[in-house]
Amino acid sequence: MSQQLLDPGLDELSELDRYLFRQFGWGPSVAVPHECIHHAFERQAALRPDAIAVEHLGSTITYGELDRQANRLAAHLAGHGVVPGDNVGLFVRRSIPMVVGLLSALKAGAAYVPQDVHVAPLTQLRHIVDTASIRVILTTSGFEDRVPDGAVRIAVDEVMSAPLDGRHDTFRVPVAPDSGCYVLFTSGTTGRPNGVVVTHRNVCNILLTEPGDLGIRPGWRVGQILNIAFDMAAWEILGCLAHGGTLQVRGRSIAETVWRSDVVIATPTVLSGVDPERCQRVKVVAVAGEPCPRALADRWTRLCTFYNSCGPTETTIVNTMQRHHPDALRLTIGRPTPNNTVYVLDEHRRPCPVGETGEMWAGGDCVSAGYLRNDELNAQRYVPDPFLGGGRLMFRTRDLGRWTPDGELEHLGRTDDQVKVRGFRVELDSVSAVLEAVPGCRRAVTLKLDDRNLVSFVSPLGVDPTVALEAVAAALPYYCTPSAVHALAVLPQTSRGKIDKAALLRLAAERVALDEVAS
Repeated sequence: MSQQLLDPGLDELSELDRYLFRQFGWGPSVAVPHECIHHAFERQAALRPDAIAVEHLGSTITYGELDRQANRLAAHLAGHGVVPGDNVGLFVRRSIPMVVGLLSALKAGAAYVPQDVHVAPLTQLRHIVDTASIRVILTTSGFEDRVPDGAVRIAVDEVMSAPLDGRHDTFRVPVAPDSGCYVLFTSGTTGRPNGVVVTHRNVCNILLTEPGDLGIRPGWRVGQILNIAFDMAAWEILGCLAHGGTLQVRGRSIAETVWRSDVVIATPTVLSGVDPERCQRVKVVAVAGEPCPRALADRWTRLCTFYNSCGPTETTIVNTMQRHHPDALRLTIGRPTPNNTVYVLDEHRRPCPVGETGEMWAGGDCVSAGYLRNDELNAQRYVPDPFLGGGRLMFRTRDLGRWTPDGELEHLGRTDDQVKVRGFRVELDSVSAVLEAVPGCRRAVTLKLDDRNLVSFVSPLGVDPTVALEAVAAALPYYCTPSAVHALAVLPQTSRGKIDKAALLRLAAERVALDEVAS
């Protein structure tokens, strides 16, 4: 990766900071062994056809059979007019057919567009079909009424039920590395989700290099516990199958799946619901998607290799990772992953000195292909990268961060999590971090209630709200102290395993209303 620096803003840094801007901000240049992620799976299927690829509720499928089933379904898709560059809906529940459908779309040269058909509202599915120009939808029998009209619907399990023959041993169409691998729909500011196109080059770069490969080896069991519509599920599924692991698709219990896994990928909220003492088999854990409490990281690091990671969907699952140690001075999000860059810039997009807080911008092979049918948002978030040059783009993450003296990134919240209360600027995550250091507190979230008040929620139920308030008052300025701290047994989660802030705001409003009635 070229390290030619083109931005004149670098001239305003000291000579040392100019050097560190390059030294810290560039991940290592590494060769990637495959251009398309399903080719990595096909190599494993050729090497170990009899190895178990996927398990779900007592049923299994080998690598060889999974490859043949996906080949047959890919040919079926081609017969319905699917060509490279198309988008194929994958509207399913967790199952072996879910994995067959995913691979078949890739083999046909299409990007898969995943949704959990059981929980996604029909209006959302219609919006996704329209935005992604989906003409063919893969689903399973029994969910046809949950799939929008207007597209060809194929029940994967019904196709799989027919006998296989030699015609299904191979199926391959040319797929360019910059073709779409999947399209993930993220929550949009307008209330409509935005579709992010993530390419094979993006996915191979994180899943086929260290540390994003998580050290997965043939025979290792990888838990598939996350919602298929969440980009970290691609880390579970494709990361496992690219390296010859056995994917354990969970049933109702997340904890039972984790207990049997060698590798676990989760949000901190999901992981906090699992007792590490019962997870003696686990070798590697990676968290991302939301800030990780230091206590949670320390607890798991004593058991296994633990990675704290960061990166929005638009930068391909994660673009920074840190292997945490319990005696580390601080919990960080680490360094840029291979072939990627991270820049900490001020509001004028000029590089910040080491130790100064700015907004993180991501460059390199992690930068996805952009939003579907949203030129305005693309222009706001994807801009020419003046540091790499060569027509490359960088992405505005809206995450705040700063470089530590030893070249790791501290995550300091989101730009939209910086609020004004009583005229003062407050970083909500800094309040939550203090609360999570209170003895017995596992998770905390702080929200802006109105222009004068913050409200915090902590779990579990035994956390003393008075002690929690005193801890914030002792550590932060007075205007950072919440007007109330509410203890809950567990914090509500979204379908993607993150804290449901909207539900907590509703609960806070209800409690304020009850207090007003009582007074």
